[in-house]
Order: sequence, then C-alpha cells, then structure tokens
Amino acid sequence: MRERNREARAKWRRLVAEQGASGQSVAAFCPERGLPTSQFYTWRKRLRSPFAEQFLEVQVARQAARPIPPKQDTIEIHLAEGRWLRVEPGFDPEHLQTVLAVLEARA
Repeated sequence: MRERNREARAKWRRLVAEQGASGQSVAAFCPERGLPTSQFYTWRKRLRSPFAEQFLEVQVARQAARPIPPKQDTIEIHLAEGRWLRVEPGFDPEHLQTVLAVLEARA
C-alpha cells in the first residue's frame, strides 16, 4: 500500500508541476490529459498542505566515507542496523521527534 501511495504522490506531483509550468488553466490542462479536474484540485491541495511539506525523503548511507568527529556537546543516537543520528546543540526538539518517528517506523 505504501508503494502505491508513493507512486500516486509522485505522479500527481509531476502533473501539478507540469500544469504550473504549462501556463494553462486547470480547466484546460485536465481534459487534454483525461484527468478529472476535481481530482486534480484535491491532489494539488493535498500536496501543498503543511503536513506534506514537513517531510523530505531521506537516503540512508550504508557507511560514511569518512566519519566526522562529533563536536563537544553533540549527542549521537545509535539506531537499528548500524544507523546513527548526530544531534548538535541548538536542535529543534519537535523536528528531532518527527525524524525519529519516521526512522523508527521504517525499522
């Protein structure tokens, strides 16, 4: 289910960007591609929501090319499968909670 949702989001992101770049109105763009305008508006709103913009895709590297020594007062959080997260002073606690929730959901 997740993969299908990811594919749908990617498809609609592409379509929304294409429509914006085309200079056409949604009413002109959608019929040319056989898209329901109501569905286009729904996806555009969903993709622009603040919740959708909070997350970025993260690529997990298997091994760092060159370990970076931690600064003083840095916290290292060791996760499953040899992954780790380095948190430096001045971080946003809510942002860290969100990142950890995403990482733990994938474990």
